[in-house]
Amino acid sequence: MTSRHTAPMVLVTRSGKATHMPGIDLNSDLGEGYGPWAMGADAAMLDLVTSANVACGGHAGDPDTMRATLALAAARGVSVGAHPGYADPMGFGRRVIPMEPAAIANMVAAQTGALIGVAALAGVRVGYVKPHGALANLAADRRDVAEAIVAAVAAQPGRLAVLAISGTELEQAARAAGIPVFSEIFADRAYLPTGRLVPRSRPDAMIHDPEAAADRLLTFLDSGMMPVVGGPPIALTAHSVCIHGDSPEAVAMARLLRDRLTAQGITLAPFIGG
Repeated sequence: MTSRHTAPMVLVTRSGKATHMPGIDLNSDLGEGYGPWAMGADAAMLDLVTSANVACGGHAGDPDTMRATLALAAARGVSVGAHPGYADPMGFGRRVIPMEPAAIANMVAAQTGALIGVAALAGVRVGYVKPHGALANLAADRRDVAEAIVAAVAAQPGRLAVLAISGTELEQAARAAGIPVFSEIFADRAYLPTGRLVPRSRPDAMIHDPEAAADRLLTFLDSGMMPVVGGPPIALTAHSVCIHGDSPEAVAMARLLRDRLTAQGITLAPFIGG
């Protein structure tokens, strides 16, 4: 099955200029339950987002949860990507597990392949890979880790894309390898002046107020500049906006973001076409 990669219709450039066209993508990390234990309100989130990053058995997820999440996404026309992370369910993939780059490539390939296999059974196409948690944060700064992830993605069938945190080594590594790459910003996470996310160990890491998150996002889309903690705003590129599905306010935030964006004439559209 061939895939078609389509840039979103709103692109905020590093020059600080925002090109406004009819739409942008909203994504969420979903399928993060395990067995009988559910995490987040996946069905409700899938009514609101346009792309779903599905856990594939590392930090969370199992074959039955994958299949159920894929079915929910397919029924709503939501694009699907693999969300591999450290095989650390107790830490929810938010702790760095020391691994050589080759082992990281193997891990990402195995988890992505698992989701692709379940998706084939469900008749769903996986279009991209977005690393999870600590793995994504490490790949933001370490080129060897970023290249390991890119190698794993490049080896998969169907020419998958990479969804990367904006302004990171993972973006650059994917681009250098000729892999389609799209840039992500976070609606519910605070930023440091370096462009990295405020660590979750800090009380100011998360934005819990949906109105505050929506105000910040619209300001960013107008200016191309992201407010940060402890410094002036910084320029980032945005193809997709993430709302974490495991936070208590996720559904309310996603609903408000949809409402506020559409009120501005911005249509929500996935960055990966079918």
